[in-house]
Amino acid sequence: KMLSIKGQKTVDEIHKALGRVMWDNVGMSRNKNSLLKALELIPNIRNEFLNNIKIPGNNAEFNSELEKAGRLADFIDLGELMAQDALNREESCGGHFREEHQTNENEARRDDENYAYVSAWEYKKDKHELHKEELNFKNVELVTRSYK
Repeated sequence: KMLSIKGQKTVDEIHKALGRVMWDNVGMSRNKNSLLKALELIPNIRNEFLNNIKIPGNNAEFNSELEKAGRLADFIDLGELMAQDALNREESCGGHFREEHQTNENEARRDDENYAYVSAWEYKKDKHELHKEELNFKNVELVTRSYK
């Protein structure tokens, strides 16, 4: 199907566009507005991929561009889900720094009362579903990391 599109954009061009959106909006430091912007831009990148991809060659033998395109399709879905998950988490914790959730000293402000769980997202065609498993700490005390 991807080979039949015959569009104008290479896999690398679309991959770089996705990478820029992720770097600028979903990176180590992000905020609600940047995450919403990513969730606005990623569907446009997906549309460009589905309708304007140019993959040279054929599928009669190994085609590295076709292989890259398959990985990029997964990266687009993963990037969108990462942005959705980051938007869902209203705290700063570990590598997840939400700019609007920090102390006066610019340290990460956790919310262990509402986010002490591990999660997995279930793929649904129209809207993914978040599944949570609460964490119970018996041998460790939850503390906020400090870089001071």
